[in-house]
Amino acid sequence: MSELSPGTGPAVERLTVAQALVRFLAAQYTERDSVRRRFVESMWGVFGHGNVAGVGQALVEYRDRMRYLQGRNEQAMVHAAVGFARHSGRLRAQAVTTSIGPGATNLVTGAALATINRIPVLLLPGDVFATRPADPVLQQLEHPSGGDVSVNDALRPVSRWFDRISRPEQLIPAALQAMRVLTDPAETGAVTLALPQDVQAEAHDWPVEFFAERVWRVGRPAPDPDALAAAAAAVRAARRPLIVAGGGVHHSEAHDALRELVDDTGIPVAVTQAGTGALRHDHTSETGGIGHTGTAVANSLARHADLVIGVGTRYTDFTTASGTLFAAEDVRFLNLNITSHDAHKLAALPLVADARAGLVALRAALEGHHVEPAYEAEYAAGRADWEAVAGAALATPEDASRPTQAQVIGLLAQTVGDEDVVVNAAGSLPGDLHKLWRPRSPRQYHLEYGYSCMGYEIPAAIGVRLAAPDTPVWALVGDGTYLMMPTELVTAVQERLPVTVVLVQNHGYASIGGLSEATGGERLGTAFRYRAPDGTFTGDPLPVDLAANAASLGLAVERASTVGELRAALAWARTAKGPTCVYVETDPEPTVPAAQAWWDVPVAEVSRRPAARAAAAEYRQLRSTRRHHL
Repeated sequence: MSELSPGTGPAVERLTVAQALVRFLAAQYTERDSVRRRFVESMWGVFGHGNVAGVGQALVEYRDRMRYLQGRNEQAMVHAAVGFARHSGRLRAQAVTTSIGPGATNLVTGAALATINRIPVLLLPGDVFATRPADPVLQQLEHPSGGDVSVNDALRPVSRWFDRISRPEQLIPAALQAMRVLTDPAETGAVTLALPQDVQAEAHDWPVEFFAERVWRVGRPAPDPDALAAAAAAVRAARRPLIVAGGGVHHSEAHDALRELVDDTGIPVAVTQAGTGALRHDHTSETGGIGHTGTAVANSLARHADLVIGVGTRYTDFTTASGTLFAAEDVRFLNLNITSHDAHKLAALPLVADARAGLVALRAALEGHHVEPAYEAEYAAGRADWEAVAGAALATPEDASRPTQAQVIGLLAQTVGDEDVVVNAAGSLPGDLHKLWRPRSPRQYHLEYGYSCMGYEIPAAIGVRLAAPDTPVWALVGDGTYLMMPTELVTAVQERLPVTVVLVQNHGYASIGGLSEATGGERLGTAFRYRAPDGTFTGDPLPVDLAANAASLGLAVERASTVGELRAALAWARTAKGPTCVYVETDPEPTVPAAQAWWDVPVAEVSRRPAARAAAAEYRQLRSTRRHHL
């Protein structure tokens, strides 16, 4: 029990460090556009000797203030928290607590994913004794260069903020700094507070003000007037402008502002993986995905654009086709981004501002301006041509045939409602989805492609469902990524969360297999088949039944081997009341249009093997088209 200390000084309350932290987190709120939200309302945890008696006890103490969610894998817990925060527009977040040792280091991959994607998640790994009564304690790393080094230091480079709470007094400034970073739209990412297990349980007299409700206002910084004037002048001077919409459009909820700008100006819009859904697919200015996984129309516009207007994008190598996509000799860049670092990329004219505030201001500054009718007609024709190509790939003419991966996407699109969410991250599916998915609402398309982390899909779908309890959520998962991390299916069953896993089985690592073949690697290590005595792989797939595995974890499973069966299974899953799995074996032959732009994957410069020599010759030719934008 907590105790109010007597005396004439400031009021204090005696709690353990862990109890104080939980109390503090439960009182934090964000506010944007006059809407207030509880910021950290739940905490994921896997318990061990580094946190069970500290944070674990505190969660029991304050179970009425902080919901506990039981995870099975520490990395997966971070993925779930990322899914939750992203679907919440980064205005809500979750915390993750682990034991010391492997529990803590398992957080590293998830932390990198969160920080790369600029998504807030609070990590609370247990740490070794600060007082060192036993040295080393179980799972402690003994480092020859320093006694204060622990495995948690591996989290430093993948965290936006890191601190170790070695004394109770440190918690107050550390917790405030953690909240500052987590709620900052320009600086957010993973925040780590390493908690030595003895300090977690240590009591301290805390000022009661520490537990008062605190509101962190998420502002909308407006652009500098001079920078705005320069941006408007650049747009007015451009003959072939192109907007590249990134994830910042979603984070800022700038969808309406973007639509109103392009309605007024006629500027076409291409979308990154993170920006897909910034406009509805049927808007006349929406030209689909850009870059290596993009559409023919968007990439053609990019190659001939004289002004590229980046809105909330980081310009990853897939977006720029490794520096080869924006090919016009006179091309220039204008970047609207809340992060100065991103606004200055590609030697751009920077417009540092919130995406929505910047788009609203730019629209006003461009009043009366519109692109030439011939340019509108050009990209309208390109949209129609690509729609015919995509439609042919998605078509499902034979109910008795084995579906292709493109047909799986097409049938899923026919099944989902406008507000359903489709989650994916890795393998060949992201490329197919970026080309073929037609988003009907801003958050329907949930692709994690900043880190493209296998295993993200299932826990992230759980996080999305926790953020939006009434929204149907679909995790599109290949056989390779399913084997990485199916563990949180147990959590979905435990929490009775009706997420649906669409498990696509093509008996191989299709994405990397194709890349290996294209780069001279001859598909080494990408087989899901028996190895013959001579070291080659037979044509027989392994007798691995992933559908049975999903059923053994508690999911209701429906198998589909034909187009007709898949259509029926997806319809069944759409109305299911609990966690479900639709298992489908697909035709492994690719039916999606090939990549519309290059991606730089270096190949062996010298080799005795013909495949590698041919790949090297092609690589040298493509690499020669790269340029630095200055």
